[in-house]
Amino acid sequence: MKRILVLLLGLFISLSFALAQEEKMIERIHWLGQQSSIYIDGESVKVYIDPYGLKEALPAADIILITHAHSDHFSESDIKKVYKPGTVIIAPQSVAKQSGYKIKVIKPGDSIIEKGINIEVVFAYNTNKAFHQKSDDFVGYIITVDNTRIYHVGDTDFIPEMRQIKADICLLPVGGTYTMTASEAAEAANAIMPKAAIPMHYGTIVGTDKDAQDFKKLTKSKVVILKRE
Repeated sequence: MKRILVLLLGLFISLSFALAQEEKMIERIHWLGQQSSIYIDGESVKVYIDPYGLKEALPAADIILITHAHSDHFSESDIKKVYKPGTVIIAPQSVAKQSGYKIKVIKPGDSIIEKGINIEVVFAYNTNKAFHQKSDDFVGYIITVDNTRIYHVGDTDFIPEMRQIKADICLLPVGGTYTMTASEAAEAANAIMPKAAIPMHYGTIVGTDKDAQDFKKLTKSKVVILKRE
């Protein structure tokens, strides 16, 4: 009996630690208020994903990840605001062709390590619209920061590949038109079952705050709606 109690206590402590770690990581994720523009303020690394519409005086980037070449995701004027010597920019070939910066070119299926963090590159594409084709090699990213797997899905619909993904935190577009709707994003989140799901890609070009609320109602995982910064 004593042995069982010790094991249960150990499990409780482990779960409590994991939940505390997740909460801490969520506090370090910032939605910069434009589409899918995300800043992750890691303890040892600063990561921007699709920086767009940035304000001045933001921390310099260690890593910049670009999901695809559309202008609301790949903006060299915004990259310039957070670029410093030594910043690593990672993007598909379609971005590299247009960029004046040195780009580390990736494609779906790649897995690399930069600045001490693991970066997995996954597919992102539409299944019932033509804005993001699978053949374009547009991407999403799963990055491990501070022992937390964060999945930024990119501009995508709910695709079959998502059923194989394991992540602690998912960032999913909910605005529809070019990406998943709120209900489709909830289906994706319910297939992945992260510890926390964060809606994005709404409230500017497409989608409204209602889409985020609908997503929250339909998603089984904990949903965190970030404030625009």
